[in-house]
Amino acid sequence: MNRFRTVVVTGVLLSGAGASGWGQGTGGTPAPVKLTVADAEAIAIKNHPQISTAKLLALAEGEVTRQAKAAELPTVTGSLTAVDAHDGGRLTAGVLNNPVLYTRAAGGVSVSQLITDFGRTRNLVSSAALNARAQQSSELATEADIKLAVDQAFYRALAAQSVVNVAKKTVSFRQDTANLVGSLANAKLKSTLDESFAEVNLNQAQVLLLDAQNEEDAAFADLSNVLGYERQQNFQLVDRMGQSKAPVQDIDSLTMLAFQSRPDLAALNEQQQAAEKYRKAEHELWRPTISALADAGGAPVRSDAITSNWYGAAGVNINIPVFNGGLYSARAKEADYRASAAQEQVRALRNTIARDVRVSWLAAQSAYQKIGVTAKLLNQANQALDLAQTRYKLGLSSIVELSQAQLAQTSAEIGNTNARYDYQRSLAAIRYQTGQ
Repeated sequence: MNRFRTVVVTGVLLSGAGASGWGQGTGGTPAPVKLTVADAEAIAIKNHPQISTAKLLALAEGEVTRQAKAAELPTVTGSLTAVDAHDGGRLTAGVLNNPVLYTRAAGGVSVSQLITDFGRTRNLVSSAALNARAQQSSELATEADIKLAVDQAFYRALAAQSVVNVAKKTVSFRQDTANLVGSLANAKLKSTLDESFAEVNLNQAQVLLLDAQNEEDAAFADLSNVLGYERQQNFQLVDRMGQSKAPVQDIDSLTMLAFQSRPDLAALNEQQQAAEKYRKAEHELWRPTISALADAGGAPVRSDAITSNWYGAAGVNINIPVFNGGLYSARAKEADYRASAAQEQVRALRNTIARDVRVSWLAAQSAYQKIGVTAKLLNQANQALDLAQTRYKLGLSSIVELSQAQLAQTSAEIGNTNARYDYQRSLAAIRYQTGQ
């Protein structure tokens, strides 16, 4: 049916298959791979680069949490120092202290441990952990986005296939009508005007077929792209759509489900909580920092003025911020503003979700009702076409009536096909909007 599709069988689709030659058609050409909507979602989750990007960003954010936790752990530094100096000289310019310089070669270890900064580091760790959780929720949100795109593309391709089948039947039917009218015109039983009308109807059907095939090619290109492939694939889509059921009637329960389940809302909530923790940490910059320090080592090569071949010391250091030009207060105010902005972003997304759930629900209701209406319309159009054919053969009506009946039947069949798949797309949208 589709003359322009390239065929690539991927490792994902080959999983569970046998040895080489699986799925081969005639002449070594790979046969179309059967694909359900569930298969398509699974392939996209494995293949799509946006999901891989989201996973990598989540892993990177986890390392940020480790970086923040490092401040709570001891720091150990080893040092090797060799100095050739003018013994007894002092550094007297550029600094307040006056260390004595001695020739020596020494090695040692320095250890420092934060005792407390009165909650600042703890809040920074909590903020980083919440940001990591937010990135994980964003990964789930990306998967939901891709699943929705897959469902929309899958049902669009199915609809396009069905329209192509309708167009082919229309061409075949109108070709038969044109042949019949042509024969009657040659026998002088119908006018050449009738023959011209029949040819026009046939040409219109052929144009419809070309447009339908182009739409089918575009739909399969879109499906291949959303599945993460560079080239268009050769799929045989499996339609497992059963009897269509009406959407859930309780819009309020759907809205509450969305508030509880939407991963993008969860990510934004976690980012807001992270911003609040960071705000607290920035306000705690003014608090003292208490650390324990220890140094130990030896100097096997040393000046005679250094009487001991080893050294060791331990102590406690307290840093108390006094004045830094308003830096800490500015950082605290910045964190306040960002935390408030994050809270407003959560509120805005909740409003958007409530609106989108209602709009999707209304669209699903309308699409469900259209299925029944278009089915009745198709049945009536079929009956009208049968009657118009009979009347035309008996000479009781003109070719115009038959042409109108053919056009109405084709339009009704396409409308009924599109209505069924539009409803499936609207159900996919509801699942996405409610986080399912």
